[in-house]
Amino acid sequence: MKTMDNTNPENEIIKNDSSRRDFLKTAGLGMAGMGLISPSLSHGAEFAEGLKKKKVEMAIATITMDGFGDMNFEKAFHYLPQLPYKNVEFNCWYGRNLTPNGLRSIKERCKQHKLRPICIQGTSFGADRNIIKDVTHKLWNMEAAKQLGCRRVKFTGGGRGKVGGLEAIIKVLKEITPAAEEMDMLILVENHANNNLENIEDYDRIFQAIDSPNVGMCMDNAHFDGANVDLMEVVERFHSKILHMDLKDTVEMGIHKVVNFGEGVTKNDAVIQKMLEHGYEGYLVIEMVRTDHEADFVKDLTRAYNLFEKYER
Repeated sequence: MKTMDNTNPENEIIKNDSSRRDFLKTAGLGMAGMGLISPSLSHGAEFAEGLKKKKVEMAIATITMDGFGDMNFEKAFHYLPQLPYKNVEFNCWYGRNLTPNGLRSIKERCKQHKLRPICIQGTSFGADRNIIKDVTHKLWNMEAAKQLGCRRVKFTGGGRGKVGGLEAIIKVLKEITPAAEEMDMLILVENHANNNLENIEDYDRIFQAIDSPNVGMCMDNAHFDGANVDLMEVVERFHSKILHMDLKDTVEMGIHKVVNFGEGVTKNDAVIQKMLEHGYEGYLVIEMVRTDHEADFVKDLTRAYNLFEKYER
């Protein structure tokens, strides 16, 4: 059986620019030589070798357990051993998450609990004038993902019309896409309601400007519902570019307010089924609201796994 992320044309990229390749290799060696990256981190996938890989797999985002606070993933690693998920997307939104010590801590705790990091979600795109901070931030997220043994980074945009708008996102993507191709990294551009990445027209502009198998959409079904965007139209238009899927349920069309699966309007099953017909290979990532009661929280997240596990293959 073919393994995850090794079956698509994204892995057949022709690397023509030797100078760029040499630069990336040199940069990586330089960071290791300066002690910024430990030798043990450079083999971040070793502990996950025993985990079975499929073409479509369930995963869970740490935001589901940690919320938006700077928790150092303590709640996530408290709950994960009680849940059936083995693939974890890490929401690295705070400085200590992306330091060498922070990455080492993630790796060691994943190894302890036999978990596989599959993606890093960094803070959003956004640069009013000078994009250099955004470019370097996204490059480091890619390097951090590589150290954890995964090849996916995910970013959404800023508030609609703010921090440079869609134009700034496109400028940053143009700068970092060659590096993603060299590193065999996937950049996942996630939609949010009331965001610079919100609707079909936004993604039309993104993919017209950036034509690379290493740049694709993270389709957040509930956020599209919250923005009154037709999910099936998104699938039909962009199915070849959808590389990652976030699953949650929103209370009603035009409002992004997350509720338990089945209590809202988001048709996750219909989207998944249609994407599978188009040959989707990737992760189905649970992102849902935390309840205040631990027993209900664990039960709800286990139920979410059971609802969508049937799509693994």
